[in-house]
Amino acid sequence: MSKVLIDACGWTAIIEGGLNVDLAMADVIGTFEPVLLKRVLQELEMIQEKTTSPLLIDFLKSRSELIAGPDEANHPDDQLVIVASQQNWPVLTVDRKLKQRLVEMNCSYIEVMSGQNLRLVSL
Repeated sequence: MSKVLIDACGWTAIIEGGLNVDLAMADVIGTFEPVLLKRVLQELEMIQEKTTSPLLIDFLKSRSELIAGPDEANHPDDQLVIVASQQNWPVLTVDRKLKQRLVEMNCSYIEVMSGQNLRLVSL
């Protein structure tokens, strides 16, 4: 089973695209365990407060390993890059700047393509 770090915008894209996360991930990575940083969870909760569309945060929390993230970084993207590089876990994201940072650190990411498919970019 592979672990996958979840970024707030990546999760939002999955939900807005109406994708079945298990089936979509099975096509690119197989069985997976989501890993949710506490800062990313806070970011998702802030997004949820500003929208009427359900982001299925409770579902994500029930399926995920919740971790604190590194103390040396405060921003969720910084924490995602650090954990991804240390653990060699891909990050689910659609954030262009985050993807570029991951590439610079030789980290993999999973992106939502056209709202309907996922693609693993492995370095």
